[in-house]
Amino acid sequence: MRHSRTLAHWSLAAVAIGLVGCASSQDSQQALQQASASFQQVKEDSAVLRSAPKDVIRAGESLARAERLASYWGTAEDVQHYAYLSQRYSQIARQHSEQALNEERRLKLELERQRLQLALRESKLQSVQQQGKWLEEQIVSLANMEADRGLVLTLGDVLFDTGEADLKASANRTVLKLAQFLQLNPKRIVRIEGYTDNTGDKAFNLKLSRDRAQSVADTLVDLGIDEKRIQVEGYGDQYPIDVNASERGRAQNRRVEIVFSNEKGVLGLPR
Repeated sequence: MRHSRTLAHWSLAAVAIGLVGCASSQDSQQALQQASASFQQVKEDSAVLRSAPKDVIRAGESLARAERLASYWGTAEDVQHYAYLSQRYSQIARQHSEQALNEERRLKLELERQRLQLALRESKLQSVQQQGKWLEEQIVSLANMEADRGLVLTLGDVLFDTGEADLKASANRTVLKLAQFLQLNPKRIVRIEGYTDNTGDKAFNLKLSRDRAQSVADTLVDLGIDEKRIQVEGYGDQYPIDVNASERGRAQNRRVEIVFSNEKGVLGLPR
């Protein structure tokens, strides 16, 4: 009887060990799959390979070691350890890539800002009066006169990449004219209003419209305009100027409007 009980105990223990081993094996396979997927993503991303090649190599080496351990003599803990290292190196590689891209964008923006400032200093005409008259004619030719708001200059969505708030280089000439005009008319203030079409999430569109208006405002400040002379508003998909049923209409609705005060600095009320 005692012998039978001992055999039963050993049988239960063997089953428990088997279950633990099975669970560990499943965990190892899952860890390997996750590490392999992460490595495949960074290996196929040219930006990551360019910015963090050493981290990608380490991710591949750790993954290869985890696969060897899983195939031959390694324990489940060893497999999971090297799979974790591989996945972590893949994450680090992507983080380094994002940091490099952000730094590249920052340097490009800084160079563009310096170029605009240089262009502003060099764009001198024979006299301030002539320059002021020329600029005013340029602004008026681009703007519309609205009864309730005064002079309104519209910047179309071609000045921004889709879903982005940073001004494209093609906007610089117009913004430069605007900065010069404000420098020559120090009493005038402006309200910069952002608008989108009705495609997508309303909350995102509202934020994007304000961010785009703020991007124009920041460029003006970089060019020497006092931020106290600038108001910023974002209206999202409100106040469309065309129907949103066609691409042409949606493109018209994606815009930034510059509302000018009169010569005494009196600005119409916001919408």
